[in-house]
Order: sequence, then structure tokens, then C-alpha cells
Amino acid sequence: MLTELRIKNVAIIEALTLPLGPGFNVLTGETGAGKSIIVGALGLLLGERGASDVVRTGSDRATVEGVFDATGNTALLKSLDERGIEADDSIVVLKREVSAAGRTRAWINATTVTATVLADVGRALVDLHGQHEAQSLLDGESQRRVLDAFAGAQENAARVKVQYDATSAIRREMAELTARRAEAEKRADYLKHVAKEIEEARLTPGEETKLEDEARRLENASEIREVASAFSTLIEDEEAGILLRLGQASRALQQLQKFDPTLAKVQEAFDAGFYSIESVAREVSEYAANVDLDPARLGDVRSRRDLLFRLTKKYGPTVSDVIAAGKSARRELDLLDTAGLDLRSLQSSMDKASAELDRAAAALTQKRLDAARRFAAAVDAILPELGMEDGHLQVALVPQQAIGPRGGEDVEFRVALNLGHDMRPLARVASGGELSRVMLAIKTILARLDHVPTLVFDEVDAGIGGKVGLQVGDMLRGVAASHQVFAITHLPQIAAKAHRHIQVAKGARAGVTTADVVTLRDEQRVHEIARMLGGDAESATSRAHAAELLAGADAAAPKPGKGKRSTGRPAESRSEPRADPA
Repeated sequence: MLTELRIKNVAIIEALTLPLGPGFNVLTGETGAGKSIIVGALGLLLGERGASDVVRTGSDRATVEGVFDATGNTALLKSLDERGIEADDSIVVLKREVSAAGRTRAWINATTVTATVLADVGRALVDLHGQHEAQSLLDGESQRRVLDAFAGAQENAARVKVQYDATSAIRREMAELTARRAEAEKRADYLKHVAKEIEEARLTPGEETKLEDEARRLENASEIREVASAFSTLIEDEEAGILLRLGQASRALQQLQKFDPTLAKVQEAFDAGFYSIESVAREVSEYAANVDLDPARLGDVRSRRDLLFRLTKKYGPTVSDVIAAGKSARRELDLLDTAGLDLRSLQSSMDKASAELDRAAAALTQKRLDAARRFAAAVDAILPELGMEDGHLQVALVPQQAIGPRGGEDVEFRVALNLGHDMRPLARVASGGELSRVMLAIKTILARLDHVPTLVFDEVDAGIGGKVGLQVGDMLRGVAASHQVFAITHLPQIAAKAHRHIQVAKGARAGVTTADVVTLRDEQRVHEIARMLGGDAESATSRAHAAELLAGADAAAPKPGKGKRSTGRPAESRSEPRADPA
């Protein structure tokens, strides 16, 4: 339940705190006083786009805060906990800030969140119904969602979507495989040439580097042998080699140890170096002996390098790329042999997935058929209470040529709102006022199933007045028995039915226009209802009429609820619908 709405520096509002309570809350005031601004500010908490033009002139930022009592709303509190947001005493505070530069920020209970998260949580707390939402009822997709909500068929609809996506994925895979096979058939001769050429080359990764090294050795064999032999001579020559001189040095060091035994460690280090040089000399000598002048092998290496050069020029910059190209060509050729088997396997999967889709769609269709009659009857029962005594609704299920992601049929609301008229699509019949009342009837029915605790109605009185206004007021007060209802209205008949009446008025502060609110009581409320009646608010007649409206509302209406929803289904209508679903 929304307990308080705080608005600061939004449009003409400098600072405003709107207190709300359980039951039916109503907001009234002169045209232009700021009622729509309050609704717009509430919309910011529900994720609507925030632009810099909402910021009050002369201010650097606008802020909106909504304080909600989420007691008993375990699903919401669990969702907040999973996001790491604490909700002490089940109090949830949503906050949105818009800077003069157009940047926005959002918080939930002082925890910074994205606008998307704020919108998700906000929509779980408040259902804002404005004139644009009534227009959305003309859309077939919205009508389908309404019927599925009434039928409790959301899970069925989700299952159809999952199965449709599964069949679509298999269908795409089959199409891709078929296309690949067709392409392979066109390129078969070329692919055979590629695969054969590369496979016969028997390439190994990194082979080009090894060939380069071997070619370098073979091409320089004479010089390598000459340099290696010279190195061995420098080390091992019996008359002037390094090893000879080192041997002489070793004997001198041994003689020194006779006088100073501490030089033993020096001797060990010297010996290690001597043996290392001796080992190197031996390895180089063996290396020089094994270096052969092999023109035949050099020719083979050069021929192999030329082959690798040709293949890498054709199929890739490296041997690894060439090997990959050969494997790819072989896979495409293998596809000619395996595609048939794979397609048969995919077709089997498609048959199973299609059967699952058919079953899921049939179950969804049955739920929609069962709900369509009950929903139409429930709306028919309410329309007379909203001034449409001869109004009837029919929910038509129009079969599609094939099952789609939303089932096997389109949903279309058809109405006959006046005596003697045929059923026609709602989009082609209803006027603005009629459409608002049809939407109110639908909201009234869905409210019994709805989890959202607060319903906000903006301009629900569009196009109506007099007795119908009283009926709409009664309807809203009836919904308030199970939900918190907040309505913005110009009709005294509706305002009189409220449990809490708030007036917004435009004034001036420090020479700048602003808007303020006050909760009306007793005589204040009589005065406001009298003003709304259109006569002299101070006249005895207007005040008596206002008092009569208020007394009638208090005598006949149910007590306010605390936002708890009923879990039962709408009662069946006292009359049958005029037409079955198509």
C-alpha cells in the first residue's frame, strides 16, 4: 500500500507530501492545479522516462519518493532480499531523481538501483491506469494478456512460447543443414580436389619452421663444418689448445693448496669449469663430424618448402590454416553422406516438438475457451452498474493458420454497448468514455486476482457524468474493499465516494507558482464537492447537494480494505453472454 508520496521540484511543485490511506483515495482540484503532475511524478517511480523538462525552473534536480507498506507481500520482500535490499518492518521506499542535465538516478531503501529494477519493483506495488492504458485495450495483444490473466493461463502461454521456440530452433537447424548440403553438392568437385591435395601432402603443424631450420643447415654445411672444426682446434689442440693451458693452471692451483688448504673450494670451482669446457669441446667435435654435405636431402627440403609455399598461398597463411581448410573440405564432403541421416534425426525431433507444441497450444486454447464465456459474463454483469444497461462483451478466439508463439488463436474483444447494435470489435465501437468504463469493468474483475496492492486511476471519469458518475464511484469504492485505490477525478459523484479526499491547489510562493495539497475533512470536503457540482460553492443548495452525496456514499459503501487481495475467481454473471467465442 502506498502510504506517502513526496515530490520535490517537479514542474510547478516545489515541495509536496501526499498522504494516502487504505481504501478509496481521491484527488481533486481545479484544472491546471497540478493533478496530472502528481500522476506523472508517480509514473517516474514506475520506470517512465525522466527528462530534464520535469525539473522545476531554477532547480538543479527533481526528486520523487514513494513510501510503501509491503506487509504480507512475501513475494516482493523475497525479491528485494535476493537483490540485497533490506526492507525493515516491511517498509519499501522508492526514490527517483532527475537532474537539470537530464541524468537520472534511482534508489530502493537507500540502495542504488537501475531504472529497470525500480520499474520492476514499482510495477509490483502500483498499477497505474491512465487514458493511454484504456487505448491499449484496443490492441489485440493487450486483450490476449487480459484473458490469459483472468484464465490463470500465463504458465500455459509461457509453455507454448517455449515449445514454439524449440520447434523454430529445430526448423532453423534443418534449413541450415539442407542449405549446407545443397552448397556442398554444388562444390563437390572442388571440395574433393582440396581435400585430396591437402591430405596427400600429409602436413604437420609447425612443419614450415622445421624445414626452414634444416634448409639453413644444409645450405651452409661447409661453413658450419669449418667453423666447428676451428672451434674444436682452439679448445683441444695438443700443443696450444685451451684445455692444455687449463691443465697447467690446474696443477699450479693444486700446488698452492699444499700451502693453503682453504683453496680447495677454488679448486672445485675450477674443475667444474674445466669439465664443462671439455664437454662442450667434445659435443662440437661430434657435431662437426656429423655435418654432411647432402645435396639430395637439400633438394628434398627445398621441394617440400615449395609445396608448403604453394599450399599456404592457396589455403592459408600458415600450415595450420591449410590443415584446417582440408578438414573443413572433408567435413563438407562427409555432409553429403551424413546429412540425410541427420535430417531424419532432426525430423524425428521436430515431430516430437511439434506434438508437444500442439498439446500445449490445445491446453491453452481450452483454458481460453473456458475463461472467455466466464469473463464476458462477468463484464456483462458490471456494465449496467457503469451506465451501460444494454452493454455486452464477447471474447472471440480467432483461429490462426498455424500455431504461433502465443498460441493457436488471436483474442479479440467484441462489444455491443447499445441496444440493437451488432457485436463489433472494441476498437471500432467504443467512445472515449465508454472505453474507460469497459476498462474499469475489466480492472474490477482482474482486481480480484491481481497481486498488485495499489490501483491508480487517472481521469477514469472521461466522457461520463451524472448517474453514471455515481455508478463509477460505487465501483471504485467496491474495488477498494480489497485494494488501495487512488483516483484523480473532476466528478463530484466519484469524489464523494472516497474514504480519503485530497485537494490540490495552485498558488504562489516567493513569486513563483507552486502546487500544494490538503486532506479535506467535514466542511472542507462539503465545500469542495459543492465547487465540483458547478454552482456557487457557498450556496445552501450546492452545499446541501454535496452533503447529500457524501451521506449517501457513507451509508451504502463497503469499508476500506488494507490492500489484501481475494484469491477467489469472479462470480458468474447472472446472464449468459450474447455470443460464444468464435
